[in-house]
Amino acid sequence: MDEVHAAAGDHPDMDYAEHDRTYHLFLKLLKYGGAGVILIVILLAVLWG
Repeated sequence: MDEVHAAAGDHPDMDYAEHDRTYHLFLKLLKYGGAGVILIVILLAVLWG
């Protein structure tokens, strides 16, 4: 287990590597999803300005 995450109260079966991968995937989806929504709003403003 990674000593950085080993603290009193941590669950011994917690898979911190998987948790970190999932968190980084969430951040990536949030970033690109937000950029996509902004792009669509700009496109709509230009087309129907």
